[in-house]
Amino acid sequence: MNQIDLKGRVAVVTGGARGIGLAVADRAAQSGATVVLWDRDAARLEQAVASLPGAAGIAVDLTDEAAVRDAVARTEAAQGRIDILVNNAGITGGNAPTWELPVAEWRRVVEVNLIAPYLVSAAVLPGMVARGYGRLVNIASVAGKEGNPNASHYSASKAGLIALTKSLGKELAGKGVMVNCITPAAAKTELFDQMTEAQIAYMLGKIPMGRFVKVEEIAALAVWLMSEDCSFSTGAVFDITGGRSTY
Repeated sequence: MNQIDLKGRVAVVTGGARGIGLAVADRAAQSGATVVLWDRDAARLEQAVASLPGAAGIAVDLTDEAAVRDAVARTEAAQGRIDILVNNAGITGGNAPTWELPVAEWRRVVEVNLIAPYLVSAAVLPGMVARGYGRLVNIASVAGKEGNPNASHYSASKAGLIALTKSLGKELAGKGVMVNCITPAAAKTELFDQMTEAQIAYMLGKIPMGRFVKVEEIAALAVWLMSEDCSFSTGAVFDITGGRSTY
């Protein structure tokens, strides 16, 4: 494993109790960061925190603006600051043709996958700007670049997250805060439980390397984007799809 230096940095990872978020948090902790996990699942959060040396956790509903701002205040009070933010929390919302998806489910996916990262970023970024340093990494999806059939709510939410990344990158250029996003192909996580077998087969069939991405591979890319070594990339979209997308 290549070593990235995050010593002395405080990193918040949303949706950090499982899957990609936990893998990112683990790699960040191994790189020397103090990791704070934010997740709505208090039981899984407790288990995740116990598995990471020196980690802390806050149970929070990321779609609740007041709860997010309270989590920021609690984290800064305990750790002194937030240097790194990884907006990872997300849901798929099941699969169906657009006209068959319930309106409530469409709204819920957008709330979790796009509105929540906006709320968290808006609460965390002023402190980064004031200190003149920060790294923000959004975990989007190749679905946001290409649009997956029978997943219009998920695809649209991730496309919005990509656009949010680009806007923030330009707004913060020159302020010491880098904002980038990752667009992975599908990884075998618990989100697969929300998908049909047909949808899973469709996603695998689109990947030239013939396999799903590993969460550890996503974490390796994320940790570089979280580091000081990432010093001239901002507002950028980093592909990790085994050749599915090349733009």
